[in-house]
Amino acid sequence: MGAIMKRDDAIKKVTEMINDVGVCMLTNIDEHGQVISRPMATADVDKDGNVWFFSNEYSGKVTQISENNELNLIYAHPGHNTYLNIFGIGSIVIDREKMKQLWTPAVKAWFPDGIDDPKLCLLKVDTKQAWYWDNSSSKMIIFFNMLTAIIRGKQFQDGETGELDLD
Repeated sequence: MGAIMKRDDAIKKVTEMINDVGVCMLTNIDEHGQVISRPMATADVDKDGNVWFFSNEYSGKVTQISENNELNLIYAHPGHNTYLNIFGIGSIVIDREKMKQLWTPAVKAWFPDGIDDPKLCLLKVDTKQAWYWDNSSSKMIIFFNMLTAIIRGKQFQDGETGELDLD
């Protein structure tokens, strides 16, 4: 893997990659020790690299997070060959002002009563570490580089990778 980026550069890289994808698979451990994954639409990435989501305060994921708040967020954009894995600590936030700041009309599909929906809460993921793979070159360039590696008997170098320490 590549070198660890400085905090500000890491936050910028994470934010760009998240904004490019928008939806992640949130993964946590349930009460039976099983890995559970579900899609989540990102509401925001703040200046500190924390990732915000709208959620239902009474959902299973919120119950699970209250019991074990270690989470992974997996973002993937196969069309651009970019991938991001974030490890963080989740917390439930009930803050109507913050909800108003992050609200978009699309959220109304899940919460038809809007900002006043009593089930509405925010899930904040305090990003601790992230790992990324970014090979956004065109598919022809990737194919050419793979072919070159095969012909030369060398290992294919698949673009930029790195660890991002945001803690």
